[in-house]
Amino acid sequence: MAVGRFLDALSATTPDPGGGAVAALSVTLAAGLCAMTAGLSGRHLAAAERLAEQARLLRDRAAPLAQADAEAYRAVLAAMRARDGVGDALSQACAVPMQVAEIGTQVAGLAVAVAAEGNPAVRGDAITAALLAAAGARAAATLVRINLAGADGDGRPARAERLAAEAARLAAEAEQTAR
Repeated sequence: MAVGRFLDALSATTPDPGGGAVAALSVTLAAGLCAMTAGLSGRHLAAAERLAEQARLLRDRAAPLAQADAEAYRAVLAAMRARDGVGDALSQACAVPMQVAEIGTQVAGLAVAVAAEGNPAVRGDAITAALLAAAGARAAATLVRINLAGADGDGRPARAERLAAEAARLAAEAEQTAR
């Protein structure tokens, strides 16, 4: 979907795309920035090529999650309308934000490495990548917690929170490279 169409859809008074799609898109954009900054850091960072490739792979994993989240949420809405299977639909829908939180944390880790040792001319972009990745991971973790609020014994909310906290720690570490 073109960016303009996505923004129109996001701004419409419909329930999807929503926060999960935006979280996935944030992580996707962060991974793209990370790939770019690592790619421009070859003279400064021995692992630049490997980091850039990892970031591209994570970008490609995160990109389809925006659409997948919208589809999963549609299934939740259908279950709510039918008044049947809402808990199962919410549980299944959490698979996408869990992936977003995991990928976001991985991207933040790559970005902090580039911010710390990469090309100083793109340090701000690497820090931005870490911050976006952490924001996407935090948003995804919040969605998991909300969707599984009534699911006692499900360990995913706690795992998502740990991932988001690690991503935030990494983003703060990336920010420290600018000081």
